[in-house]
Amino acid sequence: MLNRNAISSGAYLESFDSLPKEMLWTQARIDESLAQTMLQRPDEGDVWVFAYGSLMWNPISQFDSRRIATLHDWHRTFCIRLIAGRGTPEQPGRMLALERGGSTQGVALRLCQSTLEEELRILWIREMVTGAYRPTWATVTLDDGTAVSAIAFVADTQHAQYEADASPAAIAPAMAVATGLFGSNAEYVFQLQAALAGCELNDPYIDELAAELTCMTTHAQRARQA
Repeated sequence: MLNRNAISSGAYLESFDSLPKEMLWTQARIDESLAQTMLQRPDEGDVWVFAYGSLMWNPISQFDSRRIATLHDWHRTFCIRLIAGRGTPEQPGRMLALERGGSTQGVALRLCQSTLEEELRILWIREMVTGAYRPTWATVTLDDGTAVSAIAFVADTQHAQYEADASPAAIAPAMAVATGLFGSNAEYVFQLQAALAGCELNDPYIDELAAELTCMTTHAQRARQA
């Protein structure tokens, strides 16, 4: 699992040795992406980040408020081919992103204003290793009905690792066997399902995918015991 020290020191790059060098974004390119995103900042208010995947249970960046939130017009989808972390080039898995349509419930994290520059840089290094996401400012609705602008990392559909078919039936077979230095691809799905349940939330897409993976895991265990 990525942590703050690994990102700050640059040691996180060792986890992506299996990636073709041309896929890895340089620090300069990551910094440019952050700068361009902040130029599009809609106002000078608090900076929120919408967490819909591992940011829910392993945010790394420090925050001073965590609120249940809904992002409209975007939905969860495992639409990015994953060949490092929880997959390999030989047995690729899938990475979570957001695509247009529907809505997503997750949590909004308000970054600490006193350390905002540092927190954003850590966040960008973590999320933009290969540039598979497109950082986007979007309006999210907090649990008390307040609307705030937040950064959401959505899928870049032009990226080489983008896969259009992210239906559970299509992706579960590969995800069931994909694994890497951060653990298994299936474990990520189960962690996400648990994180949602901990917030008294659920996502039918994640539930369907988790059910598919559980069925495959059970079948594989029975086959080994036979």
